[in-house]
Amino acid sequence: MFAESTGRRMSFAEFGLDVELVKATERMGFEHPTPIQRAAIPPLMQGRDVLATAMTGSGKTAAFLLPILHHLKGKRRGTTRALIV
Repeated sequence: MFAESTGRRMSFAEFGLDVELVKATERMGFEHPTPIQRAAIPPLMQGRDVLATAMTGSGKTAAFLLPILHHLKGKRRGTTRALIV
């Protein structure tokens, strides 16, 4: 259930993202996830595949990139760690 259905706005911290990523999104002025981010980030954080469509400017890039960066933090360099098509 989305936080909006209870009248409360969700924050990026509620996804369990690395605290540095949450702070970075806040510094860029993004305080609340968009609908595509609310739908895509939870399954991506669980390592599941997601196929999504949304309008330009809806936050799709961050929806996919934030979980990737979260999972890459601290991983060994020098090997393929993510593929973005």
